[in-house]
Amino acid sequence: MLHNKRVRNTIGILIVVGLFYTGFLQFKISQYSDLEPPKNADYLIILGARVKGTTPTSVFATRIQAAANYLKENQKTIAIASGGKGQGEAISEAEAIKRELVKQGIDESRILLEDRSTSTYENILFSRKLLPKENGKGVVVTNAFHMYRALAIARQQDLELSGLPSKTPIISVPKNYLREYMAITKYLLDGKI
Repeated sequence: MLHNKRVRNTIGILIVVGLFYTGFLQFKISQYSDLEPPKNADYLIILGARVKGTTPTSVFATRIQAAANYLKENQKTIAIASGGKGQGEAISEAEAIKRELVKQGIDESRILLEDRSTSTYENILFSRKLLPKENGKGVVVTNAFHMYRALAIARQQDLELSGLPSKTPIISVPKNYLREYMAITKYLLDGKI
């Protein structure tokens, strides 16, 4: 009987701690979900996401659309399309970004490809090598749920970026937020954020 009570108490404590921790993560994510990027940035780093064959997933498509809208309004900004080719992807994520931007009328000469990265850390690391020499004003484009971690990784690499968060389709929210909670936890445990 005493053993059962201890087990119930332990489970209750774990649930409360889990709820508080999830609330903390959601608070951190929400702080970065409504950022306004500066006008006329020197460059955008558009972070890749899954491609099905040659088609960006709906989550990825919102990133590309946000970048296209910004690039149309800010004609001197260059785009760094960032993302390698993963399993089941017929083209690199960077190539998918480029194709979609060109379809929307963005001149190819404004798009640089970083097509080797396999993680957010590598997206920033490898994109950094393509930056203009003077570095200038930069903006990272990703979904709102991913912005906190993306900017934290950029700061880790001594890169001060602004954010352009794109909306996440409602159907994709539960899976993507859960994955992001785990990714942030890994970075916290590694002492990188």
